[in-house]
Amino acid sequence: MALLGSGVVGSEVARLLVEQAADLTARVGAPLEIVGIAVRRPLADRPAHIDTALLTTDAAGLIRKADIVVEVIGGIEPARSLLLEAMDHGAGVVTANKALLAEHGPELFARAADRDVDLYFEPAVAGAIPLIRPLRESLAGDRVMRVLGIVNGTTNFVLDLMDRTGADFDDAVAQAQQLGYAEADPSADVEGHDAAAKAAILASIAFHTRVPGASVHREGMTGITAADVTAAREMDSVIKLLAVGERVVADGRDVGVIVRVHPALIPRSHPLAGVHGAYNAVYVEAAAAGQLMFYGPGAGGTPTASAVLGDVVAIARHLVGGGRGTGESAYAELPVLPMAQVRTRYHVRLDVIDRPGVLARIAEAFASHGVSIETVRQRPVGGAPQQRADLVVVTHTATDSSLAATMTDLAGLDVVGEVMSVLRVEGA
Repeated sequence: MALLGSGVVGSEVARLLVEQAADLTARVGAPLEIVGIAVRRPLADRPAHIDTALLTTDAAGLIRKADIVVEVIGGIEPARSLLLEAMDHGAGVVTANKALLAEHGPELFARAADRDVDLYFEPAVAGAIPLIRPLRESLAGDRVMRVLGIVNGTTNFVLDLMDRTGADFDDAVAQAQQLGYAEADPSADVEGHDAAAKAAILASIAFHTRVPGASVHREGMTGITAADVTAAREMDSVIKLLAVGERVVADGRDVGVIVRVHPALIPRSHPLAGVHGAYNAVYVEAAAAGQLMFYGPGAGGTPTASAVLGDVVAIARHLVGGGRGTGESAYAELPVLPMAQVRTRYHVRLDVIDRPGVLARIAEAFASHGVSIETVRQRPVGGAPQQRADLVVVTHTATDSSLAATMTDLAGLDVVGEVMSVLRVEGA
């Protein structure tokens, strides 16, 4: 086995391979041995369990010696080229690279099929949580209707801290950085890029359709304020950054899928509301199996290494006993529909003038675009020269395009000072 990368995850893979060598040999039916570890800086400090004699900067040469190649270096290149070359040489591959799969998944799957080798990627989404294999195999006889998930631990930690302590966004991010949950530049997490790549992978598997990362609608959470969290609490709800993939059905037939990442309110009674700290969870709704929840640590060296080794064992068993694992299933070829066609509920916060007739004008703006109001809450906030109010409107289900048109009209009303936030309501 060749290991590409010896960072947090790679070094843990190497450690577990050594510590669990006897058990892994028994499970596979043959020993698992590392023939080399490709690194960029062989003289850098390494954990004591890393055998420095295995280190090499010649990744291309290393993969020619291995029948299984594990990629944990991240990024697009050279990871893409190395995995394609590994498969050309007949090696099965394991990757934890969600960005690579979201952007080049079809190419990798095609090469694996052409070379009759395995391509496994359980660690690419939600760390140690067994998720990819259940979607690909356990639910192969079912019809997945919706996938709703918290797939980024950093953002969940931040929003959970805001909910529990009342902290504002910047302070919560700073604490996440101090604890090592967030990078010095947290934009990949808080802007939703990481979650969008994972959402593309999950939707592709769940709906048997190729979903490119660029087709995922993405909204970050940098605009979430302590006031938004308080408003959610008053509705007995929490705010989470969600990855949502859903099958769209009309007149009894599938017309497409919509995949999106954005902050949303979910009621505290929903299982995802109880996911705290840096944990991940994915909630699957299937036609026959019903509602399923997958929960656990979504990142970290040891948890992710566990998922890597699970894939390694699966590939090794195929090498020993023959056969091949599940490949790409994209037979459905459903179109990826635009965000404008999403149908959900909405939570809208407005700063308005507090005087008679204002609510009627606001209700008229909603009604003119076919958006029905479910509840309204108004709280005076005072201030000169005229009294103002914080107005919260929760709608019934409407399309995203209708809601967007309503917000445009509201922003133009002289009685509305500001549209302070618009959040979708999921899981209710």
